[in-house]
Amino acid sequence: MTAKAPGEYKCDTCSVGFSMLWRPDVSGLLQLVAGAVMFREHEVDGLPPTRRTTCRGITGMHRRTKGSRILRNGLGALVLTGILGTAVPASAETLMQALSSAYGNNPDIAAERARLKATDEGVAKAKSGWRPSVFANGTVKTGVSKTTPLPGTSRSYNSESVSITLTQPVFNGFKTVESVRSAKAAVRAGRQNLLAVEQKVLLDAATAYMNVVRDREILRLKARNITVLKEQLQSTIARYKVGEVTKTDVSQARAALAQARSDYAQAKAQLAATIASYEKVVGHKPRRLKFPRHCPKLPLGLNDALARASRINPNILAAAYSQKAAEHNVKAVFGDLLPSVSIQASLSASRNKVEGSNPTKTRDASIMGTISVPIYQGGFVHASVREARHKAEAARLSVAVARRAVRQQVVSAWNNLIAARKVISAARAQVTASRRAYEGVREEYKAGSRTTLDVLNAQQTLLNARVSLVSARAAEMTAAYSLLAAIGELTAWRLGLKVAAYDPTEHYRAVKSKLFGTRR
Repeated sequence: MTAKAPGEYKCDTCSVGFSMLWRPDVSGLLQLVAGAVMFREHEVDGLPPTRRTTCRGITGMHRRTKGSRILRNGLGALVLTGILGTAVPASAETLMQALSSAYGNNPDIAAERARLKATDEGVAKAKSGWRPSVFANGTVKTGVSKTTPLPGTSRSYNSESVSITLTQPVFNGFKTVESVRSAKAAVRAGRQNLLAVEQKVLLDAATAYMNVVRDREILRLKARNITVLKEQLQSTIARYKVGEVTKTDVSQARAALAQARSDYAQAKAQLAATIASYEKVVGHKPRRLKFPRHCPKLPLGLNDALARASRINPNILAAAYSQKAAEHNVKAVFGDLLPSVSIQASLSASRNKVEGSNPTKTRDASIMGTISVPIYQGGFVHASVREARHKAEAARLSVAVARRAVRQQVVSAWNNLIAARKVISAARAQVTASRRAYEGVREEYKAGSRTTLDVLNAQQTLLNARVSLVSARAAEMTAAYSLLAAIGELTAWRLGLKVAAYDPTEHYRAVKSKLFGTRR
């Protein structure tokens, strides 16, 4: 391992530069310090360490057995124990943990739950049409009565009365029946809307998670690119001093390094933006994130995905329940054109006192039935019926709109997934070929048959290939979760998140027949 600057090292065989620091957030990293001997494994191109891809550099040479001998002897075990005892990395936050945090902390889900609770109250309001209404009235009156033209006939009087009236609807043109059915359908639509919001939040969280993982890895690659280009610039300057290259080569190396620093600054800004998005959705800043090992379980094919989406997608189900609610509302409004029957019972008591006479008390109890037949209400009810029918037609068409939108989302997500997997395969081949080309160009450069620009171009091609591979892997995972969301399977229950699942029926059962109380 050849030291180029304090803390910065470069493998002489594979020309990969890195910083010899303890970084617990990088997988595959192991550093042992025992006297003057240093051993480190690092991951190349996002692939697991192997004999071919692992650098084990000691004093500038690749040695495959030295590191294992250190680990096998007591000194290696002692050093490893000391490192692990003094620097214990924080556990990585998995994607499932991030989704659980978003499910429990995101205000969009909480707001939709509150809206669903408000919708639940519609059932209690509709059921009130079956229940009696009771009113109590009380009056107190005092005055002076004067009779003319007879003198001395002015007398004062006082009266008090109290009454209580109960009205029980018997029949109101089926308005209450249809209103209750409409309210229940609206509740079911609200539950599906809650699932749709839940899916959106979880998809946003999964996307933000993968974006942070991607951008952190891209930032690391671009930081390593700066280190490599620094080495290239130093090498070019050294060769320029001995007359092997021209000043143009030095300028090209400087320009490449400046561009690398610019790219690094842009990558750093992009990472800051994705971190902000992650915090917005999940509720906290990202810690050490771990790339998911496997994609979630997906449908076997596009037709299977479309069939499942047509059955369980919450947007389709919400539109269907909204259509039912609108159809029942038409019948409820039409009930205002039908006769209504009610029974009214009343009980009253009064006391009258006239000056100069004894007070009189009266008590009265009555019960009566009322039949009301609407004949003409100025056209208001007829207009209301027409309005309700237009809304029902719009709701019916909204179901077709939802089905088309869901189909488009499923097809798009499926094709994005297939494309991402093909890009991954191509990017891996590109990384392998670009790495070999870069190594070959460097050897030819040392032999004098390649220019500095050739080396810089090869290095940039290798960097672009690595960035493409990282982006494609993140895109594959994002497309997989987008497909689940389009189907309707991206919910806490279906993902098996370790959270306290929200039960929307609990509040509904508590309020659907509630007679009294204004508290939530």
